[in-house]
Amino acid sequence: MAAFSSGMPLQDMAYMLALFGTGAFVMRGAGCTINDMWDVKFDKMVERTRTRPIASGVITRPRALAFLGGQLAAGLGVLVQLNPYTIAFCLGSMPLVTIYPFMKRITYWPQLVLGLAFNWGALVGWTAVTGGMNWGVALPLYAAGVSWTLVYDTIYGHQDKRDDIAAGVKSTSLLFGDNTKAVLSVFSSTTIGLISVAGYMNGQGLPFYATVLGVGSAHLIWQLQKVDIHDPASCWRTFKSNTWFGGIILGAVLADMAYDRLYSDAAGSKEHSIQ
Repeated sequence: MAAFSSGMPLQDMAYMLALFGTGAFVMRGAGCTINDMWDVKFDKMVERTRTRPIASGVITRPRALAFLGGQLAAGLGVLVQLNPYTIAFCLGSMPLVTIYPFMKRITYWPQLVLGLAFNWGALVGWTAVTGGMNWGVALPLYAAGVSWTLVYDTIYGHQDKRDDIAAGVKSTSLLFGDNTKAVLSVFSSTTIGLISVAGYMNGQGLPFYATVLGVGSAHLIWQLQKVDIHDPASCWRTFKSNTWFGGIILGAVLADMAYDRLYSDAAGSKEHSIQ
């Protein structure tokens, strides 16, 4: 969205996408390492996670810590490519990444903290592209990401709910229980609504809204109709399908950029011919 707003050249946008894709891969991996290190006791009690490298004893904690150091070093390599304002914003996410693994011990809303951490890139991306912050766009986009995380990670959490109860782990999956689909329909609607607000504040056009409101909404509706929250395999398949939703939103922005530039070129050619 920042690239659309600023008219960023395609080659620069491709570079930023590659940079942020690498950063997201590395830092989400670091978040998983931190989570596995902190949660080793609980992972041993949950059937799906007891085979994880640390929980199973394949990797020791010191080796995991060394691996984490490598991940953070790689993340730093990406970070220093960005402007100082963006670097400061990136560092602001670290407390959220660090405390997330502990949230499942004290609150039924760990997915909310996960969403706050995972979607920080909505803020960071804007500052990286523009050198500043447009809160009118970035904040609803960030909130939409948090709401979306509550949808997919609640579905994900239903895989382990029986073991989680025995282990004393809390989650929105357990909090919502049999009302999960009704609650997630609210969060799904909120996600689409907030993305649309961000688009309006950013001056997005018809291709964006047609894709988000049409294809994006249809996908979230399909998820909630299809998933069986009492079947771990169904939960896993539905959770993975959220990569498609992310692709739909990216496609909406790219389609709008293409339309906007083609329309601008056509209008410019027409004006030139008249002159």
